[in-house]
Amino acid sequence: MPRIAYVNGRYVVHAQASVHIEDRGYQFADGVYEVCEVARGHIVDVPRHLARLKRSLKELSIAWPVSEGVLTMLLREVVNRNGVVNGLVYVQVTRGVASREFVFP
Repeated sequence: MPRIAYVNGRYVVHAQASVHIEDRGYQFADGVYEVCEVARGHIVDVPRHLARLKRSLKELSIAWPVSEGVLTMLLREVVNRNGVVNGLVYVQVTRGVASREFVFP
């Protein structure tokens, strides 16, 4: 079974997952990531992970991408589609695509 990623609103085969060349996360590491443990098929302590992600995004003035409920559903779906029983799931949120300038868009 191929690994599946959720990128920019779509589930894609992991090997084909990509971001735009002008994504500020790619160019400047202008983003936030959160790593969540999966144990026995369930994401451990989702509320704390989401709270930390939200706090980190706020510190960098990056918009929260979707509601907490939607993000929770997306995380669970990625875990399910990949058949993860014990492992990790990564969330990465960037400032998005913008022209290559060093100031925030």
